[in-house]
Amino acid sequence: MTDTLCVKTYSAPKFNTEDILRYAGVRGDGTEFDKILRECLDEARDVFTYRVCFREFPLVFESDRINLGFVKTPSADLRKNLSGCASVTIFAATVGLGIDRLTARYSSLSPVRALFFQAIGAERIESLCDAFNGELSASKSALGRGTRPRFSPGYGDLPLGLQKDILRVLDCQRKLGLSLNESLMMSPSKSVTAIVGVT
Repeated sequence: MTDTLCVKTYSAPKFNTEDILRYAGVRGDGTEFDKILRECLDEARDVFTYRVCFREFPLVFESDRINLGFVKTPSADLRKNLSGCASVTIFAATVGLGIDRLTARYSSLSPVRALFFQAIGAERIESLCDAFNGELSASKSALGRGTRPRFSPGYGDLPLGLQKDILRVLDCQRKLGLSLNESLMMSPSKSVTAIVGVT
């Protein structure tokens, strides 16, 4: 990992059906949904693109703000998360628009399938973030350093509006096709921006 802007494409992480059922709000073992889940997975499997854009910045703790290298924030919750860190890795991840299109297509045809496609998308973006975080942690560990859990805009007192700064500094519109609307919702919707502290 370097301080230059990097973009990486990942192969598909293994699907976690337990997480998909949880995101869909299914209680119990979900056996009665096995058939529909299998069919939705078969239809969705090839619509994803797994891409992450990231960059590392030096971290400076000022008296009333945290200087992340590209923006300053007074967030006390982020300060706590980054305690003991010397730098941060900022990243944006997306699994593409394909799952949004599938969900929209089925929203009137089959609300149940639309719900499952939504849940599959949620599981896919979390799995992608986990894959990136695992790789980042391993690369830093090899250098005798550590990482903190990722912290996203909207967590605690960290303003959701910080997403604008992250998308700007990572050039997400060009690199990932990732944009924000006026309500600060991302498109593609199954996307994440986050800050990872590096000790």
